[in-house]
Amino acid sequence: MFRKILLALLSHENLLALLLALIAIALIVLTADTTPQWIYQGF
Repeated sequence: MFRKILLALLSHENLLALLLALIAIALIVLTADTTPQWIYQGF
């Protein structure tokens, strides 16, 4: 039963969505330390 649920969760589409989410999170974390200059251009 547990294996059935695990296989359903780890479908091709779910793995693709998880991968995209991890890439997005990694990009946010990696670019968070740099100051976004475009925010301060109006001041």
